[in-house]
Amino acid sequence: MAVPKKKTSKGKRNQRHATWKGKAAVAAQKALSIGKAVLSGRAQGFVYPIDDEADDSES
Repeated sequence: MAVPKKKTSKGKRNQRHATWKGKAAVAAQKALSIGKAVLSGRAQGFVYPIDDEADDSES
């Protein structure tokens, strides 16, 4: 079974945690930006399904 040879220092632990949190912050910002683009109708970089239920139910 693999075990660590030495204890990880607080600095290294904090460095890894900061990297993880930074990546999460970038992903959250990107998701928020895409969501705002979809809601405002100016999304051009990707394809997403358009809800046609309102048109179908009127017929």
